[in-house]
Amino acid sequence: MVVQSPHSLQSSVPTPNNGTKRVQILVKENGSAVTDNVAGQRRASARLQAAKQKAEMELLAKRKLELLNEDVGRSTKKVNVDAEKLTPKLQHAQTVIQQLPEISSLPADPKINKKVAKMVERAAKIAEGLDGTNAPNVAEKSAHMKVKETIRLFNKHYLHFVQEEEKRCGAAKVDKKALKAKKKANRGSVSEADVKAKAKRPDLKAISKMMERNEVLYPEKRIGSIPGIDVGHRFYSRAEMVAVGFHSHWLNGIDYMGQSYKKGEYEHYIFPLAVAIVLSGMYEDDLDNAEDVVYTGQGGHDLTGNKRQIRDQVLERGNLALKNCVDLGVTVRVVRGHECANSYSGKVYTYDGLYKVVHYWAEKGISGFTVFKYRLRRLEGQPTLTTSQVHFTYGRVPQCPSEIRGSNVYWLRLVCEDISGGQEVVPIPATNLVDDPPVAPTGYQYSKSMKFARNIKLPANAAGCDCKGLCWDPKTCACARLNGSDFPYVHRDGGRLIEAKHVVFECGPKCGCDPSCVNRTSQRGLKYRLEVFRTPKKGWAVRSWDFIPAGAPVCEYIGVLTRTEELDNVSENNYIFDIDCLQTMRGLGGRERRQLDASLPMIQNMDKIDEQRSDSVPEFCIDAASIGNVARFINHSCEPNLFIQCVLSAHQDIKLARVMLFAADSIPPLQELTYDYGYALDSVHGPDGKVKKMACYCGAEGCRKRLF
Repeated sequence: MVVQSPHSLQSSVPTPNNGTKRVQILVKENGSAVTDNVAGQRRASARLQAAKQKAEMELLAKRKLELLNEDVGRSTKKVNVDAEKLTPKLQHAQTVIQQLPEISSLPADPKINKKVAKMVERAAKIAEGLDGTNAPNVAEKSAHMKVKETIRLFNKHYLHFVQEEEKRCGAAKVDKKALKAKKKANRGSVSEADVKAKAKRPDLKAISKMMERNEVLYPEKRIGSIPGIDVGHRFYSRAEMVAVGFHSHWLNGIDYMGQSYKKGEYEHYIFPLAVAIVLSGMYEDDLDNAEDVVYTGQGGHDLTGNKRQIRDQVLERGNLALKNCVDLGVTVRVVRGHECANSYSGKVYTYDGLYKVVHYWAEKGISGFTVFKYRLRRLEGQPTLTTSQVHFTYGRVPQCPSEIRGSNVYWLRLVCEDISGGQEVVPIPATNLVDDPPVAPTGYQYSKSMKFARNIKLPANAAGCDCKGLCWDPKTCACARLNGSDFPYVHRDGGRLIEAKHVVFECGPKCGCDPSCVNRTSQRGLKYRLEVFRTPKKGWAVRSWDFIPAGAPVCEYIGVLTRTEELDNVSENNYIFDIDCLQTMRGLGGRERRQLDASLPMIQNMDKIDEQRSDSVPEFCIDAASIGNVARFINHSCEPNLFIQCVLSAHQDIKLARVMLFAADSIPPLQELTYDYGYALDSVHGPDGKVKKMACYCGAEGCRKRLF
C-alpha cells in the first residue's frame, strides 16, 4: 500500500452534504513504507504543522476582512446578507471562519452585524474556493459519484425500512405469545388477525420516499445512455434502477415515455416511446443471443412465476412504445437480470448497453396466445458485454486458497496461503503477478487484535445494558439509548450499519446480551474472504472474493495504539491512522460535521472530554507499520467503496475509539477495496516545508489529482 500522508478517521465517512469528500486542514507528511520499495519522506511534526497552518489561516482571513471592510464602506448596497439562504457548505465555512480569534473578537454592534456577516460570507467563499475568481478550486462531483451517492441514499432509506419491518416482526412474535396466552384464558375467542399485519416491501417504500423528496437522480426519462452508468454497471434490485432514473418502474419490463413528453426536446417524436427494457427470463418466448435478442412484449403472462402465457397481448403501452422505436430508429437501454443469492431481490441486473429495435411482428406463442416479438441488435463500438449468453458470472473466483496453488489463472499467483498465519477464521491469501520473482508482503507482524503502547491504558469497562439473549427493544436497551434510542444496525445479511454516524455505541463486556446480538455486529471478526494482491503502481491492495452488501463491516484497523506526539519524529511510516473522532464531532481543524446525528447528544460530558478541544490534532493514533492486520494494505481512492466508522463498545472514551471500515456500496467480488484518506490538495508538506506534488493512482473519474 502506497500512502504519502497519514490516515484520518473523519476523512472517509460520507455525509448528507458531501458524500465521501472531506476538507482536511491537518498538515501531515510521511513517506512510503520500506517494504513497498518506494522512496519515503520524513514525517514532520503534525502539531507544529497544524499550528503553522492555523496561524496562516487566521492571517489570511484577517487580511481578507480588512479588504472587504473597505469595499463595504464604498458600497453600502453590498452589505445585506440573508444567512438563511446560505448553502450548508457556506454555513459550515462561515462557522469555521467565525471561530478564528480575529473574527470572534469583533464588536457585537447590531449596526455592523450585517456588514460582518457579509464579510464572513465572502471570506468563507474565498477560503473554500467558492468565490468567482477561485471557482476552479471547487471539484464538481463526477457523474459516477452522483450515481453512487444516490444509490447510497437509497440503501440508507431501504435499511431504515428494513429496521421498521424487523421491529414489526419482533413485536408480532411477542404479540403471538400474548395471543396464545389470551386464547387460553378466553378459550379461543381472540382472532389472530388482531395481531397480524401485512408485510411491507422496504425497497418500494424507499423509492417512494425518494420520489416524495425529489431525490431521484434523473427523474425525467431520457433516450440513450445515462451519465455515470457505464456498460457493465450492476444494480442489485429493480428499485435501485428507479432511484437513479435508469428504469422508472420496479415491475414492468418496458420503460417508456408517455404523451407528456410531447413538449420540449422530444416534441417531434411519436409517443409512447421505449427507453429501456429488462431481460430477466420472465417470458417463455424470449430468445437471447447476447448481441442479438428476440424480446417478447409485455402482458398476458402468468404472474405466479411459471412464465406461461395465459392471454393475448395487445399493441398498447410498452408494446406500442417498442413498435415506435422501430419506426423512428430510436435505441433502448438493455438490462439483463441474473440469479444472485447475495441480492435481497434474488437477482442482480447488469447494464449491457444500447440496442436498436430493428423489427417487430405478432405470432402465436408457445402457449398458443398472440405475442408481440421485437428483434434488438446491439450497437457496435460499445464495451464488450459483461454477460455471455445471459449467464452471469462474477469471474473465476476460487472457493479456497488451495485451489489457486500453482494455478495458471492469469490474475492469480499465490505467494502466501494466509498472511494471518491462522489467526483469522477466514484465511487471507496473498497473490503477486507484478514482481518477478513474486514476493509476499513482509516487514510486519500480523495481529487480529489491537496492541497498546506502554503508556496507554484503556478506561474501565462501561456499564452495559440489562438485555437477555438478544437486544431488540430500543426503548429498554441502555446501549440503544446511547445511539439516539435506536439500534444502528439491522439483522439482515449478518448485520448492516444503516448509516454512518459520529460514533456507534455497541454492547460491551458488561452487557447481558449474547455475542450474536445485532448491536455487536462489528465485533465478530472477518466474515468475507479477503485477498491481498500486488498492483503495478499502488503496492499491495485488498479485494474480496465475496459479495459485500452496503453497510456491512469489512474489518477493523489494527495496529499499536499510541500517542500521536510520540510519533512526530518517526520517519518513513505511512501506516499511521489518527483517531480524530472527537475533532470531527466538534468540526475542528476544518473538518465537516455530519448533520442530525442522533448519537452526538447522547455522549455524556462532551465539554469535559478534552480540555484542549481547540487543538485540531488528535491525541491518539494507530500505528500499523510493524504490527497490523489486513486493513493496513487497503489503498486510497477519491471515490471509495468503504468508509470509516468510529465504534465504542468496551469503554466510552471518544479519543480511544475503535476504527472500523464498512462497505459504502454493494461491492461485487474481485473489486478492490478502498477508502478516502481525506487530505485536500497541497495539504502535505515535505521536510523542507514545501508542498509535495504527488500523483494519485486511484483512477476515479472524480480524482482530485496530485494526492498520494
